[in-house]
Amino acid sequence: MSRTVTVDTHLHTVASYDSEMLPEQLLRRAEAVGLDGVVVTDHDTVEGAHVVADLAADSPVTAIVGCEVSTADGHLLAIGVEEAPASDEPLAATAERIRKRGGVAVVPHPFQRSRHGASADAIDGVDGIEVYNALTLVNLRNEQATRYARAADYPAFGGSDAHRPGGIGLAATEVELPTGSGCTADAVLDALRAGRTAAVGRRTSTWQYVTRLVATARYNASSPL
Repeated sequence: MSRTVTVDTHLHTVASYDSEMLPEQLLRRAEAVGLDGVVVTDHDTVEGAHVVADLAADSPVTAIVGCEVSTADGHLLAIGVEEAPASDEPLAATAERIRKRGGVAVVPHPFQRSRHGASADAIDGVDGIEVYNALTLVNLRNEQATRYARAADYPAFGGSDAHRPGGIGLAATEVELPTGSGCTADAVLDALRAGRTAAVGRRTSTWQYVTRLVATARYNASSPL
C-alpha cells in the first residue's frame, strides 16, 4: 500500500539573481496552495534553500535543500544536497557527483536552449526528467520532454519553476510514499530515487511569463561580458 504527496521540486528565492521571492513567502504560499513539500533550487547556491529548510521546522510543509546547477551542457537540478556542486562541468559528471552525495539529479526544462535546457545528447546518468515546467506559454517543449522521458525510461517530474509566490504549485511532482510513512525529506528523497513520481500541473499566466523574461533580460544587460 502507498499514499501520494505533492511536492513542487523546482522553486527559487531571492538567492537567485532572477527571483524576488522571500523564503517566508515561499513557505506561506506553499502551505496555502496545499503542497506537502517543496524543493528550493536557486541558481548555483543552496543559501536560500537552507533558510527555507530552517523556517520549515515550524511549518507543515516539508522543505528539501537543492539547487539548479549551471553545467556545461545546460541546467541540472540537484535535489537533496547540502552544498552546491561546481558549475560549468559536464552534465553527466555533475549528475554522478550529485548521486554520490546522496542527491537526486533531474533535468529541468530540457530542450529549451533559451533557458539553458540540456539537449538529448547531453542527458546521461540522471534520475529523472522534468516533463512539465509551468513557466511556459506553449506546451510544445513539455510534450517533447514527456515523449523523451517515456522513450528513454526516465521517471517524470513536474515543477513550477516559480520565481514569485503566485507561481508556486502551478506544476509539481506527485510522489508515492509507503503507507504510514511521514512526508519527511528522507522519505521523499527515497521515493524520488526510486522513480515513484508523476508530473502534474498547468502553465503560468502570460503576465507571469513576461515578467520573468523581463527580469532575466535586465540581469543579462547588467552583467559583465
